[in-house]
Amino acid sequence: MNTDDKFRAGRYILQPQGYRAFIPASLPPIPPISMDDEMWTLLSQADRAIGGLDGSTTVLPNPDLFVYMYVRREAVLSSQIEGTQASLIDLVEFESKAAESGMPGDVEEVVNYVAAMNHGLNRLKELPLSLRLIREIHEKLLKGVRGADKNPGEFRSSQNWVGALGSRLDTARYVPPPPYEMQGALDNLEKYIHDEVPVPLLVKVGLVHGQFETIHPFLDGNGRVGRLLITFLLCERGVLQRPLLYLSYYFKQNTTEYYDRLQAVRDSGDWESWLKFFLRGVAIVAQEATATAHKVEDLHEEDRKRITTQMGRGATKGLVLLEQLYSRPIVDVVAVSKMVDRSVANANDLVRELCEIGILKETTGRKRDRRFAYSAYLDLFADGDVAARS
Repeated sequence: MNTDDKFRAGRYILQPQGYRAFIPASLPPIPPISMDDEMWTLLSQADRAIGGLDGSTTVLPNPDLFVYMYVRREAVLSSQIEGTQASLIDLVEFESKAAESGMPGDVEEVVNYVAAMNHGLNRLKELPLSLRLIREIHEKLLKGVRGADKNPGEFRSSQNWVGALGSRLDTARYVPPPPYEMQGALDNLEKYIHDEVPVPLLVKVGLVHGQFETIHPFLDGNGRVGRLLITFLLCERGVLQRPLLYLSYYFKQNTTEYYDRLQAVRDSGDWESWLKFFLRGVAIVAQEATATAHKVEDLHEEDRKRITTQMGRGATKGLVLLEQLYSRPIVDVVAVSKMVDRSVANANDLVRELCEIGILKETTGRKRDRRFAYSAYLDLFADGDVAARS
């Protein structure tokens, strides 16, 4: 990249209060993105990986149940990037209403992330991806949790900054545009999202995510909203039929490089290195999700055979319960009795048999109020969940 391109992403401007804030340039970048051989190769790999991911779900008995769990994995990982400690098990227990007192308060934030994601995906059926929808998503994300005092659903009207705990405007690592510059940048971002000038979609998605994080339009929740935008754009454009591409795991594993690449865009206009990092992540995450989908298919077939061959007359109800465990992988006996429409005593026998053949596992170690997990299924989604509990 020519040194004359240093300001293609924007400029740092000294503010009257004495600090320097970054004023982003409009998208698309000028000069245009340099599509060298490496960029084309990474783009091709990412496109193929997404195509494989989208096709892999067609082999699943119920693709929506795979989506159900994958969305929750993303919610946990994206929230952990922002400092929450809730694990995937915490979230599943919370949603199954089988949680004990003492559950980490961070679970509420993860629940909100799931709600924000589902809200956005449903709204895309009737409303294009827009600043209005972004505000709606943000409101869902922060409702009643940490950050609820930071104007959920509203773009900021004061200056924010990014830096270590205790940093100030004059010591921050990065200071986004002040409010009077921010709105113009947001308007350009919305226009660019819907610009019909041909550009590879994944390149556009990478540019949109990077620009959103640079604008940093909210007082809190920018990272989570920015990561949601990636999936929303791919679903809106029909590249993914189901919301299955989430980069939080990749960003979390490469946190330093993630922030460094975004900062290099601002400091030197290096959009190309950021996009190459982004495209590598798309390929890696899509391949991982595809592999998980195949593992879910294999597990489903193995456990159906196990129930059919080892449970005798109880196999019919065992199979009914198995299908429901994919959307509720942690249960108690009372819940099972409702799920299979049998008495609590019969449900207890069913659970015991499923434990004996290794499908369910008791998780509390108690004699009363016990809970049982479909552990083999949960384990398929637990990779990278650093807060997961045994």
